Amino acid sequence: MMTAEVNEDGYLIFPEGLIEGLGWKVGDNINWTDNGDGSWTMSKQETEFVLVEAIGQFRMRYVVEVPVGKKEWAEDVVTMNQAKEFSQQSLGEMIISSRVIPNEEIIPLCDEDNDYIKTWADDQKLNAFVTNIKDYENV
Repeated sequence: MMTAEVNEDGYLIFPEGLIEGLGWKVGDNINWTDNGDGSWTMSKQETEFVLVEAIGQFRMRYVVEVPVGKKEWAEDVVTMNQAKEFSQQSLGEMIISSRVIPNEEIIPLCDEDNDYIKTWADDQKLNAFVTNIKDYENV
């Protein structure tokens, strides 16, 4: 077992090579476990990515001028996408599926769903489109 010391400013000082040896890197979440004897055990929080597919629902309103007695024309105009939107209200999302997705599938799926960003660097894609645990944890 290796031990980290606390300096006079309250910072943990790790022995040379310990962090790399543990497979940790800057940005990792670390779990602290109280051993009950005045010592603590630290371990890297393991995470995985989950692809969640959902359907968004909106209540849309249109106001369409039609000849008297031709109410159905308004429905045709809306169906043919020729009506101006009057208003909308989000009714939320309904989750239809979720599954753990291997890391190596994330970038190809991102490129498939967002073809306009294919020239971006992989880290730009991940920062723009993947919700990291730090984005919602401790909020």
